[in-house]
Amino acid sequence: MHDCAKDILKYHDDKVTLSQKLRSDMRARRDANRDRVKDGLKENKKPSPIEFVSQGSYAMKTMVQHPENDYDLDDGVYFEKKDLKGARGAEMTALDVRQMVRDAVDDGSFKTKPEVRKNCVTVHYDAGYHVDLPVYRRVEKESFFGDPEIYYELASSDWKRSDARDVTEWFEKENEAKSPDKENGRQLRRIVRVLKKLARSRPTWAASILSGFGITVLVVECFKGNAEHEDVALYDTMKAIKDRLEWTLEVKHPVTPGDTITSGSDDPKSKYLRERLKDVLGWLKPLHDEDCTREEAMKCWDKVFSTDFFSKRYEAELTKNDSGGSLLTAGIIKQSGSSEEAQAAVRKEGGGRYA
Repeated sequence: MHDCAKDILKYHDDKVTLSQKLRSDMRARRDANRDRVKDGLKENKKPSPIEFVSQGSYAMKTMVQHPENDYDLDDGVYFEKKDLKGARGAEMTALDVRQMVRDAVDDGSFKTKPEVRKNCVTVHYDAGYHVDLPVYRRVEKESFFGDPEIYYELASSDWKRSDARDVTEWFEKENEAKSPDKENGRQLRRIVRVLKKLARSRPTWAASILSGFGITVLVVECFKGNAEHEDVALYDTMKAIKDRLEWTLEVKHPVTPGDTITSGSDDPKSKYLRERLKDVLGWLKPLHDEDCTREEAMKCWDKVFSTDFFSKRYEAELTKNDSGGSLLTAGIIKQSGSSEEAQAAVRKEGGGRYA
């Protein structure tokens, strides 16, 4: 396979992972919402939350750049069950609690009012992204053996046993255990990011393809690490996911027993991901040819991600070489006596191959 490891890493760093500034901006909005919730609950004489916990792709650090700022930041709001009582002392329903949080965060400053959804309260921002506030209650009861049992329930259509912190913990353990490196977030996390970016590479794919969380679970399950070659790790993991989806389209939740991310054995979004991976693997076939040039390889990766990033990188290398930034043009042209041969040599620069 033609060696494009450094190119894939550069694409990840420049076009996939979030900048520190963007993460800081998101953190600032998250903290502002937390203040709104606390102040609103206090003003409305409602119970105070015991904690807030970032979760989802923000907590796992797998969010990717989006050209239209369509980011989803999840920030859980946690209460004690015993505190969630209505005016007459009755236990508040899951809907009651979501509405309570919606009323608290809505301080009148939003053009689009925060809304109650099935599993959260959503706060919209003009910049394009939104913050989801899933609401939990902490349950403490005596176990069969007499010891206290503590667990958490999500305010969904009803109260559902769940805690997204378990997902973050699961992912961090898998990333540490399976990645062959320790730098730049570790390789498994980088491959998750790049595949999530791939899923968003065409507007026509977005509504039909498996969710980012589903892709994350499949990468963890099928990951093929390669400490020396980032591109091989990406290619082999994509092939492993495609092969796995040929066997079954169902994706199980990693920490909630009996729960699935997909909808049934013929899930259309898993199927769509499988078919697109078939396309991608086909587009990358020329990289396995012995005579594949660097220019051809860059065009293949451009097609995969629907970008011109890789070709521009190649063109920049040619410009650097032509201006004397490399010994290639100075040395090879003298030896060859042929400008055509020299250009061929330049095209091969950086194009080492490995099996």
